Amino acid sequence: MSVELRSIRVLPSWILGRAADRGRALVAAALADEGLKMWHHVVLSAVAEVGPVAQAELVRGVGLDAKDMVGVLNDLQDASLVVRTPDPRDRRKNAVTVTSEGRKLLARCERAARKANDELLAPLTGMERELFLGLLTRVSGTR
Repeated sequence: MSVELRSIRVLPSWILGRAADRGRALVAAALADEGLKMWHHVVLSAVAEVGPVAQAELVRGVGLDAKDMVGVLNDLQDASLVVRTPDPRDRRKNAVTVTSEGRKLLARCERAARKANDELLAPLTGMERELFLGLLTRVSGTR
């Protein structure tokens, strides 16, 4: 016997959650093919966009716990994707900068993530995608 949950499955929050789970799974698989985990990609992207950047600013900017950020940055540094150096504005802090190898990997990951998102939105026409993304942005409160 399978459980139907019809009253739950019609809720927008349920449907959005399932879509988000599917999207994350598609992107995570694409990033794994490049050797990165999701949080590694998020942090590497943030460093590339705003770096050099202090670790504390990264924690606030991406919403990752400070202890977890240290682990992610250690992994990225061990893979020669970022470097941490004393922040010239405040020597007590480290500034994180993406390396040229990190930029190359990030470019491949961005292509892979776009392809995964294209797969997620494949059932929609171009016009439907534009409308969907606009509505989703409004509902999510990200603008």
